[in-house]
Amino acid sequence: MDGLLFAALGALFVIALMWMWTRYADFLAQSPKDYAQSKEVFDIRTHLNGPIICEGIIYGPTGRVTSRFVGNFDCTWEGNKGVMNEVFHYCDGSEQTRAWHLTLGNDGHIRATASDVVGEGKGQQSGDSVQLKYRFQLPESAGGHVLDTVDWMYLAPNGTIVNRSQFRKYGMKVAELVATMRPAPTGLKVAV
Repeated sequence: MDGLLFAALGALFVIALMWMWTRYADFLAQSPKDYAQSKEVFDIRTHLNGPIICEGIIYGPTGRVTSRFVGNFDCTWEGNKGVMNEVFHYCDGSEQTRAWHLTLGNDGHIRATASDVVGEGKGQQSGDSVQLKYRFQLPESAGGHVLDTVDWMYLAPNGTIVNRSQFRKYGMKVAELVATMRPAPTGLKVAV
Protein backbone atom coordinates (compact mmCIF):
# COMPACT_ATOMS: atom_id res chain seq x y z
CA MET A 1 0.00 0.00 0.00
CA ASP A 2 2.87 2.40 0.76
CA GLY A 3 4.20 1.98 -2.79
CA LEU A 4 0.83 2.89 -4.29
CA LEU A 5 0.57 5.94 -2.05
CA PHE A 6 4.07 7.12 -2.98
CA ALA A 7 3.32 6.60 -6.69
CA ALA A 8 0.12 8.63 -6.41
CA LEU A 9 1.87 11.41 -4.49
CA GLY A 10 4.70 11.39 -7.04
CA ALA A 11 2.21 11.68 -9.92
CA LEU A 12 0.44 14.58 -8.20
CA PHE A 13 3.78 16.29 -7.60
CA VAL A 14 4.73 15.97 -11.30
CA ILE A 15 1.31 17.28 -12.40
CA ALA A 16 1.67 20.25 -10.02
CA LEU A 17 5.16 21.02 -11.37
CA MET A 18 3.91 20.86 -14.97
CA TRP A 19 1.01 23.17 -14.13
CA MET A 20 3.33 25.64 -12.38
CA TRP A 21 5.77 25.59 -15.33
CA THR A 22 2.98 26.27 -17.83
CA ARG A 23 1.43 28.95 -15.66
CA TYR A 24 4.56 30.84 -14.64
CA ALA A 25 7.49 30.03 -16.98
CA ASP A 26 6.15 28.82 -20.33
CA PHE A 27 4.71 30.47 -23.46
CA LEU A 28 1.34 30.92 -21.72
CA ALA A 29 2.93 32.86 -18.87
CA GLN A 30 3.55 35.90 -21.10
CA SER A 31 1.44 38.95 -20.45
CA PRO A 32 0.92 42.13 -22.50
CA LYS A 33 2.45 44.11 -19.63
CA ASP A 34 5.75 42.24 -20.27
CA TYR A 35 6.10 44.29 -23.47
CA ALA A 36 4.51 47.60 -22.44
CA GLN A 37 7.83 49.44 -22.04
CA SER A 38 9.02 48.76 -25.60
CA LYS A 39 10.16 51.79 -27.58
CA GLU A 40 8.50 50.46 -30.74
CA VAL A 41 4.72 50.40 -30.96
CA PHE A 42 2.78 47.67 -32.76
CA ASP A 43 -0.43 49.31 -34.02
CA ILE A 44 -2.50 46.71 -35.88
CA ARG A 45 -4.13 49.44 -37.99
CA THR A 46 -0.70 50.33 -39.37
CA HIS A 47 1.22 47.05 -39.33
CA LEU A 48 -1.68 44.80 -40.39
CA ASN A 49 -2.85 46.98 -43.26
CA GLY A 50 -2.90 46.46 -47.02
CA PRO A 51 -1.52 43.41 -48.83
CA ILE A 52 0.59 41.14 -46.62
CA ILE A 53 2.63 38.00 -47.35
CA CYS A 54 2.72 35.31 -44.64
CA GLU A 55 5.00 32.27 -44.53
CA GLY A 56 4.97 29.66 -41.81
CA ILE A 57 5.09 26.16 -40.43
CA ILE A 58 2.89 24.14 -38.11
CA TYR A 59 4.34 21.75 -35.54
CA GLY A 60 2.37 18.76 -34.25
CA PRO A 61 2.24 17.59 -30.63
CA THR A 62 5.62 15.80 -30.93
CA GLY A 63 7.40 18.97 -32.09
CA ARG A 64 7.83 17.79 -35.67
CA VAL A 65 6.73 19.93 -38.62
CA THR A 66 3.36 18.69 -39.87
CA SER A 67 2.62 21.38 -42.45
CA ARG A 68 4.07 24.39 -44.23
CA PHE A 69 2.13 27.25 -45.78
CA VAL A 70 2.18 30.58 -47.57
CA GLY A 71 -0.59 33.08 -46.98
CA ASN A 72 -1.81 36.12 -48.86
CA PHE A 73 -3.67 38.65 -46.72
CA ASP A 74 -5.49 41.83 -47.57
CA CYS A 75 -6.29 44.08 -44.61
CA THR A 76 -8.49 47.16 -44.66
CA TRP A 77 -9.43 49.53 -41.86
CA GLU A 78 -12.15 52.12 -41.33
CA GLY A 79 -11.28 53.83 -38.09
CA ASN A 80 -10.97 51.18 -35.39
CA LYS A 81 -12.76 48.44 -37.37
CA GLY A 82 -10.84 46.23 -39.76
CA VAL A 83 -11.23 43.17 -41.96
CA MET A 84 -8.30 40.87 -42.66
CA ASN A 85 -9.01 38.49 -45.54
CA GLU A 86 -6.62 35.52 -45.55
CA VAL A 87 -5.91 32.84 -48.16
CA PHE A 88 -3.56 30.03 -47.09
CA HIS A 89 -1.85 27.65 -49.52
CA TYR A 90 -0.56 24.51 -47.77
CA CYS A 91 2.23 22.15 -48.84
CA ASP A 92 -0.30 19.35 -49.48
CA GLY A 93 -2.01 21.49 -52.13
CA SER A 94 -5.01 22.44 -50.00
CA GLU A 95 -6.28 26.00 -49.61
CA GLN A 96 -8.05 27.70 -46.71
CA THR A 97 -9.72 31.10 -46.50
CA ARG A 98 -10.69 33.16 -43.47
CA ALA A 99 -11.95 36.68 -42.86
CA TRP A 100 -11.11 38.19 -39.48
CA HIS A 101 -13.31 41.06 -38.30
CA LEU A 102 -11.30 43.16 -35.86
CA THR A 103 -12.29 45.97 -33.53
CA LEU A 104 -9.59 47.95 -31.74
CA GLY A 105 -10.58 49.76 -28.55
CA ASN A 106 -9.05 53.11 -27.64
CA ASP A 107 -7.21 51.32 -24.80
CA GLY A 108 -5.53 48.83 -27.18
CA HIS A 109 -7.91 45.96 -26.46
CA ILE A 110 -8.88 43.90 -29.50
CA ARG A 111 -12.06 41.97 -30.27
CA ALA A 112 -11.90 39.49 -33.14
CA THR A 113 -14.34 37.18 -34.90
CA ALA A 114 -14.05 34.75 -37.82
CA SER A 115 -16.22 31.93 -39.15
CA ASP A 116 -14.08 29.22 -37.50
CA VAL A 117 -13.68 31.07 -34.19
CA VAL A 118 -16.08 30.02 -31.45
CA GLY A 119 -17.47 33.16 -29.84
CA GLU A 120 -15.21 36.19 -29.81
CA GLY A 121 -11.44 36.40 -29.56
CA LYS A 122 -9.99 38.93 -27.16
CA GLY A 123 -6.58 40.51 -27.23
CA GLN A 124 -4.36 43.43 -26.40
CA GLN A 125 -1.71 45.38 -28.25
CA SER A 126 1.08 46.42 -25.93
CA GLY A 127 4.43 47.91 -26.89
CA ASP A 128 5.91 45.92 -29.76
CA SER A 129 3.54 42.96 -29.31
CA VAL A 130 -0.03 41.83 -29.79
CA GLN A 131 -1.69 38.98 -27.91
CA LEU A 132 -4.92 37.35 -29.08
CA LYS A 133 -6.78 34.50 -27.33
CA TYR A 134 -9.64 32.62 -28.93
CA ARG A 135 -11.29 29.23 -29.40
CA PHE A 136 -10.72 27.81 -32.88
CA GLN A 137 -12.77 25.02 -34.47
CA LEU A 138 -10.92 22.69 -36.81
CA PRO A 139 -12.71 21.65 -40.01
CA GLU A 140 -14.65 18.37 -39.89
CA SER A 141 -11.99 16.79 -42.11
CA ALA A 142 -9.54 17.36 -39.23
CA GLY A 143 -11.90 16.10 -36.52
CA GLY A 144 -13.89 19.27 -35.82
CA HIS A 145 -12.17 19.73 -32.44
CA VAL A 146 -12.34 23.09 -30.68
CA LEU A 147 -8.88 24.26 -29.60
CA ASP A 148 -7.92 26.99 -27.14
CA THR A 149 -5.53 29.27 -29.00
CA VAL A 150 -3.04 31.90 -27.90
CA ASP A 151 -1.43 34.04 -30.61
CA TRP A 152 1.51 36.30 -29.93
CA MET A 153 2.72 38.65 -32.64
CA TYR A 154 5.98 40.52 -32.21
CA LEU A 155 7.10 43.49 -34.29
CA ALA A 156 10.67 43.15 -35.62
CA PRO A 157 12.76 46.31 -36.14
CA ASN A 158 12.28 46.14 -39.94
CA GLY A 159 8.47 45.99 -39.67
CA THR A 160 8.17 42.23 -40.17
CA ILE A 161 5.77 40.56 -37.75
CA VAL A 162 6.80 37.26 -36.16
CA ASN A 163 3.77 35.21 -35.08
CA ARG A 164 3.85 32.31 -32.63
CA SER A 165 0.62 30.49 -31.78
CA GLN A 166 -0.13 27.53 -29.56
CA PHE A 167 -3.23 25.37 -29.83
CA ARG A 168 -4.39 23.38 -26.79
CA LYS A 169 -7.04 20.78 -26.03
CA TYR A 170 -7.82 20.12 -22.34
CA GLY A 171 -4.77 22.24 -21.48
CA MET A 172 -2.37 20.02 -23.48
CA LYS A 173 -0.48 21.57 -26.39
CA VAL A 174 -1.51 19.80 -29.61
CA ALA A 175 0.05 22.13 -32.20
CA GLU A 176 2.16 25.23 -32.59
CA LEU A 177 2.47 27.68 -35.46
CA VAL A 178 5.39 29.97 -36.28
CA ALA A 179 5.02 32.45 -39.13
CA THR A 180 6.25 35.77 -40.45
CA MET A 181 4.09 38.49 -41.93
CA ARG A 182 5.40 41.37 -43.99
CA PRO A 183 4.03 43.89 -46.46
CA ALA A 184 3.73 42.43 -49.94
CA PRO A 185 6.33 43.86 -52.33
CA THR A 186 5.10 46.87 -54.31
CA GLY A 187 3.38 45.80 -57.51
CA LEU A 188 2.68 42.27 -56.29
CA LYS A 189 -1.02 41.52 -56.55
CA VAL A 190 -2.20 39.55 -53.53
CA ALA A 191 -4.93 37.06 -54.38
CA VAL A 192 -7.63 36.90 -51.71
